[in-house]
Amino acid sequence: MTCLNHGAACSQPEFSEQGPISPCVCSRVLLYVQGLDIDAVSGVALALESLRRTGEALPALIKAETQKGTDEIALAEAMRILRGLLDEKGIKLGVTRNGQALQSAPPLNRTTMLAEEMNLSPLRSGIARLCQKLRGGRGATASADVSEKTRENAEVEWAKVGLRRRLLLLFLILVPSFFASSVMHTLLPTGGYPLLRVIITALFTVLFIWISVGFWSAVSGLIMLLRRYNRFSLTGNLPETGALPEHERTALLFPIYNEDALSVTAGVRTVLQSLRELGREKHFDIFILSDSTKPDAWIREEEAWHALCAEENAFGQVFYRRRRKNRKRKSGNIADFCRRWGANYKYMVVFDADSLMSGDSLTRMVRIMEANPGVGILQTPPKIIKSRSLIARIQQFSNHLYGPIFAAGLHYWQLGDAQYWGHNAIIRVEPFMRHCQLPVLPGRAPLGGEILSHDFVEAALMRRAGYGVWLAYDLPGSYEQGPPSLIDELIRDRRWCQGNLQHSRLVFAGGFFPTHRALFINGIMSYFSALLWFLFLVASSAQAMAELFVVPAYFPSGYSLFPDWPQYFPNWALTMFSGTLTLLFLPKIFAALLVLLKGGAKAFGGGWAMAASLLAEVMVSTFLAPVRMLFHSLFVMSALLGRNSGWNTQNRDDSGTSWADAARFHWKGTALGLAWGGLIYFVNPAFFIWMSPIMLGLALSIPLSVWTSRVSLGERACKIGLFRTPADTEPADELAQLEKNLRKPLRGKNLTQSDNDGFTRAVTMPGVFALHYSLAGQRRKGILKNDLLQKLLEKALAQGPDALSQAEKMAVLSAPEALMRLHRAVWELNAEKAALWGIN
Repeated sequence: MTCLNHGAACSQPEFSEQGPISPCVCSRVLLYVQGLDIDAVSGVALALESLRRTGEALPALIKAETQKGTDEIALAEAMRILRGLLDEKGIKLGVTRNGQALQSAPPLNRTTMLAEEMNLSPLRSGIARLCQKLRGGRGATASADVSEKTRENAEVEWAKVGLRRRLLLLFLILVPSFFASSVMHTLLPTGGYPLLRVIITALFTVLFIWISVGFWSAVSGLIMLLRRYNRFSLTGNLPETGALPEHERTALLFPIYNEDALSVTAGVRTVLQSLRELGREKHFDIFILSDSTKPDAWIREEEAWHALCAEENAFGQVFYRRRRKNRKRKSGNIADFCRRWGANYKYMVVFDADSLMSGDSLTRMVRIMEANPGVGILQTPPKIIKSRSLIARIQQFSNHLYGPIFAAGLHYWQLGDAQYWGHNAIIRVEPFMRHCQLPVLPGRAPLGGEILSHDFVEAALMRRAGYGVWLAYDLPGSYEQGPPSLIDELIRDRRWCQGNLQHSRLVFAGGFFPTHRALFINGIMSYFSALLWFLFLVASSAQAMAELFVVPAYFPSGYSLFPDWPQYFPNWALTMFSGTLTLLFLPKIFAALLVLLKGGAKAFGGGWAMAASLLAEVMVSTFLAPVRMLFHSLFVMSALLGRNSGWNTQNRDDSGTSWADAARFHWKGTALGLAWGGLIYFVNPAFFIWMSPIMLGLALSIPLSVWTSRVSLGERACKIGLFRTPADTEPADELAQLEKNLRKPLRGKNLTQSDNDGFTRAVTMPGVFALHYSLAGQRRKGILKNDLLQKLLEKALAQGPDALSQAEKMAVLSAPEALMRLHRAVWELNAEKAALWGIN
């Protein structure tokens, strides 16, 4: 582009989108004009093209530069003239659509969503239930908020069948567990400390009960999937085709928190395209609900949303909303949507930032809800996709191979008393708003305060209100992503652990159904069992060492003719050990046999490849299990000691774990494994053989954490046929479309700043500034007072954007008028200070 003032004789380099920018006044102005997005700024097409190409509208600006040169006075004067010229031409620094101010969200339709009163005291709840029974009441509720519909649903067929099945499950668990605990108590040496034997037996009994639940779930799931008909399958009993309600819409909610905007946008775009291919898009609205606290993430989300809507012509169908205060985290984000727009929708489907559902799956879910008005929540079992690191590929393989059999088993035992996992589920909005607002637990975090694991509680509240909660175990087209490394998995588990332990406050709360009380206990045990396992190993180690230091009592009852020789039962011990392994590993064999019987082995790379993958998964899981046990035990103890886990952004990239990070994270476990294993080997080498997998897993936790996070190892395993899944060999159309969308670049990229520096782009780029200013135009008040904001602006102008903290940047972005002042002032800076902002 030729300089408008100096022409071809200008010594400055030509303006280029990739190359350096001239610091002369005319080039600065041209740079500013170039930053205006003619497709985003209303009424700019003809006038801005005139400014860009011919310069006919810039005589005053040229004159100003000729007279004053290139000093900062000329820059300020030139920018003022340009702003006046833009105003004269009707070009506003604000994004509009169809001549109206751009709206990223629909008009408000406010309704209330209040938490119902809940009696959390076990003693008070028990007294209330006893008094109600003495008065001849039918139910065992703690308050009058349980509707008549609850009592009616208690009589339906599935509830009666479900009760019989759960009684059978209780029998199948308790009887073998009682037998196994008796055998364990007999196997332990009679000498030593009797209390230690009791502790070991008690811990073993609880753990045996825990693993029995998973075993019988797999057995029932196998039977369910081998049968051709299930009368309680909401999906299987739905006709293949059917119309959606004409005047009812479903909201698709994508709650996000400092996520990668490109990945989120790719998922949203894929869902929208899948619905459009079916011609069903008119029945759905999409909401991106942000709780992001980082300025760069906030700006990138706005850019990504606007680019998506512009490219897909989705304005008025895809909406974006960012909360200023993210109270109650994800559950609060969903509740905020319900209060603002919930009255507009009959159903809502909740996603995670990394989850995906096909248009066919979404359509069938709505049809199921229409056909079953007593269903409040319908949960799908999502399949893990897009795994690249070794541990992620192992988890994806396990999910695809073992997941169906366990999901079917859960459906068999739970029926309409299932759990909700917080995403990839459809919810009936009206009862959710009336009954599922979460209470704040009394006391401080971690066991009090805001409920972290909201999903199980919301399912229990929905069931408490008289609506069923079902698992659509046979509905395909539902996906999610897994953590890419062991450390990322454990960081996520810490938050989940605290949330599940909070459910101990709700186990005896009034009004909940017994099944959901059991699910609360099951959620608690999913982490508390690790502590019990750790204590069991410690007690067993103590018992093994005590054998060498305690002298056997050959005449425990006084003098007798014959001594009482210590007895050992190796055959019983082997039987006990093999029985426990059977409960742990037989479900995996069931899942593999089911795939073979149904002819699905090809999707896993073939029968031999699937078998090799299964063995490799078992081996890796065996060594990682003690590492998970140790950290879960620490998480439980940390929560019980009152340490809050906080709320961290979930990592979803594949950068891998560095050796330094692994050492910092796992050195205590490594030291424990070496010390513990060395002590056992020195005292009782025979017992060390039994404990060696656990000790090796702890001692090698650092290299295991590093190696399993490597994408190169995951890809190498896939190339030789290991851990392949249907998502790799037979990807559905929506997965192929997702990969295509992930590679699709967003429009409106900055010319001078990196894509990650959102705050700087919002200040300097006219197009980005205009978009943010338009979206924030309704909130003219900042979160800081004007004098504090002015000090922030002065510091930013003097020292550049890096001088501001994250909180200070968020304060400026939240005050549109202050941002406007900063935007204008930055473009009037001299070359030295403008360079701090990336303006050359």
